[in-house]
Amino acid sequence: MDEDSKPLLGSVRAGEYYTDSLDPKQRRPFHVEPRNIVEDSLAQERVSAEAAVLSSRVHYYSRLTGSSDRLLAPPDHVIPSLEDIYVYSPLGTAFKVQGGDSTAKNPSIVTIFAIWNTMMGTSILSIPWGIKQAGFTLGIIIIVLMGLLTLYCCYRVLKSTKSIPYMDTSDWEFPDVCKYYFGAFGKWSSLIFSLVSLIGAMVVYWVLMSNFLFNTGKFIYNYVHNVSSSDIFGTNGTDRVICPYPDVGPHRNSSSLLNDASSENSTGLVFDLWWSKTNTIPFYLIALLLPLLNFRSASFFARFTFLGTISVIYLIFLVTYKAIRLGFHLQFHWFDYSNQFFVPEFRSLFVQLSGVLTLAFFIHNCVITLMKSNRHQENNVRDLSLAYLLVGLTYLYVGVLIFAAFPSPPLFKECIEPNFLDNFPSSDVLVFVARTFLLFQMTTVYPLLGYLVRVQLMGQLFGDHYPGFLHVFLLNVLVVGAGVVTARFYPNIGSIIRYSGAICGLALVFVLPSLIHMVSLRRRGELRWPSALFHGLLILLGGANLLGQFVM
Repeated sequence: MDEDSKPLLGSVRAGEYYTDSLDPKQRRPFHVEPRNIVEDSLAQERVSAEAAVLSSRVHYYSRLTGSSDRLLAPPDHVIPSLEDIYVYSPLGTAFKVQGGDSTAKNPSIVTIFAIWNTMMGTSILSIPWGIKQAGFTLGIIIIVLMGLLTLYCCYRVLKSTKSIPYMDTSDWEFPDVCKYYFGAFGKWSSLIFSLVSLIGAMVVYWVLMSNFLFNTGKFIYNYVHNVSSSDIFGTNGTDRVICPYPDVGPHRNSSSLLNDASSENSTGLVFDLWWSKTNTIPFYLIALLLPLLNFRSASFFARFTFLGTISVIYLIFLVTYKAIRLGFHLQFHWFDYSNQFFVPEFRSLFVQLSGVLTLAFFIHNCVITLMKSNRHQENNVRDLSLAYLLVGLTYLYVGVLIFAAFPSPPLFKECIEPNFLDNFPSSDVLVFVARTFLLFQMTTVYPLLGYLVRVQLMGQLFGDHYPGFLHVFLLNVLVVGAGVVTARFYPNIGSIIRYSGAICGLALVFVLPSLIHMVSLRRRGELRWPSALFHGLLILLGGANLLGQFVM
């Protein structure tokens, strides 16, 4: 009886909106052909007696099989066009379908830029630093190679649902595929590593929001009180570039540079006491963001996701403008460490860039969902490849221009910060606009990330995305606490990104997609040694990438 009470045309929830679905998996397996539509005296379209009998017969057959069994479901090729579909009401009335999936699908260009916008996160701020760590020439090579490797692994994730025979996988996600092949271990491992990537991103956001809020407040304070920041070590002129921490050792990191009173350019004793990048501002953000994380729905914040695109476009404009104003400062020293103003073209710290890029090119946990909305499913591989090409070109453009335009001499290339905006003074108006944009964007995206963490974790533990206020509040306190502690004691986004990227990338980028592909081929008897060798090397590469983050 429960089956009979279901609507003939299902509704699929998309965000906060409900749209009619014409997917044959969602629609009850019956449609009314136009020849079976009759009109009564009231000129109302109704179903003929023959069509009503056929409907009852098909409903009876459908109850003989499981919901996922397609044996008695009508094949896709007999589903009529949108204009010919009528939905049969139990009252005998036939309703012509208006709209459908064709209106909900996106063209290829929209899908490509959706993937580009999703991948363009905080990692773009660390690409110049990563190139400096690897060396200019080797850095460019690694960006290209990591882009190709992560694209292939993403392709394997996209195709993973198609390798499962005799089952309807149309609504499956990658954790479902992992569970099919590896049981509960596969499901929980994919979930845990996905949570690592999300929580790592939230920690990076907290560090960056503390940074941007500090510099925004400092800009306003200096402007109101007419305070000059000329005592910071850096270049002169209107387009100043600074070296916040003149210690130029190649293994320098922000954890040893927390005495920021001097580097933050003291503006006033009281102001510096209450407006500190690491001592106070990470705690101020708690009052703003912790309440937002407890909302039941994140639909309000989803309306501001377009700010990410605006922020990236503005960053590209800012980088272009600064490069034109500063000019290029390059010298090629292949293995020579004697010139302190430049870095060699090949450096042993290249693994730090590969860790950053693993997260920068990471979209593997949601690529299946994103590609479902593509109007032409046969173009999925092409559109995914074009999206990765666009992402890689964006990273190369920003990273190469910032590295090449960094004025050395008089400064050192080692001065390039993990957040390249830190190489510009807080008094720079264009950079102030960029920080303000990014601060507001991250304030709206942060609750979305928290919502995803809650949905994935609470859904698995309690079967409910919001099991209770106390459960949600405790989870949010733990996540916020991780961000506050990191922003207070280790505000180095480059290291945070590379560690979290290498950890989640080990499972979701390299190991699980490769293992699933090899197991699928083996079950079909098609696994050959070249494929096994190549995918085994991918797994070893992921492990070496993670190990290198702790060695270098």
